[in-house]
Amino acid sequence: MHIIDSHFHYWPRSIFDWLLARADYPKAVPNDRGAWTYVGGGGRSGTIASWPAWYDLEKEFEHMDRLGHQVDVVSSIGPLSVAFSEFPVETGRDLATRWNDEMAAAQRKYPGRFWGTAAIPLVDTRTAIEVLDHAVLELGLVGANLPGSVGTDARIDAERLEPFYDRVEQLGIPLLLHPTDAIFADILDGYNEALHLSLGRVVEVSSAAMRLVLSGIMERHPNLKLVMSHTGGALPYQAGRMDKNCKKAGLPRLPSVYLKRMYTDTVSPHMLGIKFAIDFYGIDHVMYGTDYPCWDPATCLQLIEEIGLSDADQQKLFVDNTRALFRLPAAPAASAARRKEGAAA
Repeated sequence: MHIIDSHFHYWPRSIFDWLLARADYPKAVPNDRGAWTYVGGGGRSGTIASWPAWYDLEKEFEHMDRLGHQVDVVSSIGPLSVAFSEFPVETGRDLATRWNDEMAAAQRKYPGRFWGTAAIPLVDTRTAIEVLDHAVLELGLVGANLPGSVGTDARIDAERLEPFYDRVEQLGIPLLLHPTDAIFADILDGYNEALHLSLGRVVEVSSAAMRLVLSGIMERHPNLKLVMSHTGGALPYQAGRMDKNCKKAGLPRLPSVYLKRMYTDTVSPHMLGIKFAIDFYGIDHVMYGTDYPCWDPATCLQLIEEIGLSDADQQKLFVDNTRALFRLPAAPAASAARRKEGAAA
């Protein structure tokens, strides 16, 4: 079976080499998992830990190959996307450009199998647009990453960012919204980070998406394509509450109308969670995604099998929706042949 994993993480080692060399925050430090942890501005709470699998793309592909399927990937940044907005404008721009160059290089090395998405520094709007244009129009990246906050500023709906959303809509690329640990870790502390990692990230991505709804950004940009990570956070389950209590925002439509325009993935270790996301968003707006290496793709596949989707709906979930949203061309014949040779070997 052909699968495209829409929620996959690869972090170029060169970015962390640079972060490890820094004396001041933000920076990276070695951890006890054999890799590094990103520590944000001022050494704030909320640490983003990694392990070796994040940095070795070939080994990540080897893991995917063991699933017994042809698996292509769309690589997003995940929680580290906050880093590019924690530096001064020029530094954030240069670091984001370095990241985007690395994604483009991987895309060239693995044509038809790897698709990269852009890092965007959001501290300065003009710079954000310049980096976006370079990543999409010159490097050929297929989407852009939207952190749940601009550093510790939760206002991703700030008025100054409206031209950025204008440009994203014009380019027709999706924004991948992911929590970044910068604004809820202090509130949901303790328990060896268990409360924040399990609930805080869900709260962050949900509140960030609702800012885009209640601010009117989704209304003013009807063609904006937003991908909510982790089966939409809490919002599919609380959509009725949003409709009931958000009338004061003065929107011409109920919040749930805008929420259902969004897209999501299958990142939920719970069959009923995945099924409810499909029921809420509709099968055309849900894409197979595993959050690898944070979660086991084999488990995700098993949970999806338990739902009992039709063959037509499986085709949408595993391939067609992701290909359409990210406007992915078919894999080059040579690339497909190499994969078959590798599987036979």
